[in-house]
Amino acid sequence: MQAIKVHELKIRRHRRIRKKIAGDKSRPRMAVFRSNKHISVQLIDDLTGTTLVAASTYEKGLNLKSTGDITAAQTVGKLIAQRAVEKGITKAVFDRGGNRYHGRVAAVAASARENGLEL
Repeated sequence: MQAIKVHELKIRRHRRIRKKIAGDKSRPRMAVFRSNKHISVQLIDDLTGTTLVAASTYEKGLNLKSTGDITAAQTVGKLIAQRAVEKGITKAVFDRGGNRYHGRVAAVAASARENGLEL
């Protein structure tokens, strides 16, 4: 019997989550992607398949010491919330992307909530 890879298990978890949640223009899906070095967040309208707002540690002007820690995740959460409020979005559905709601993923959500986004 072949062992199931960690990445395959993550994909299965994400598919299971995506069966239950979907975003629209009034309440988009806040999708979080976490890698070892970076974190990125998008607000997605699933009805049209468009990204309404995005923020990431890949952006140049953030001036972060490290891009893979909780403070970077909090910065991205604050940035996505500010950009969403500017576009008139106040509510979103949180999609943890198959990751555990822990550490950097939880920090993004908490920071977004503190800065005006209702999840």
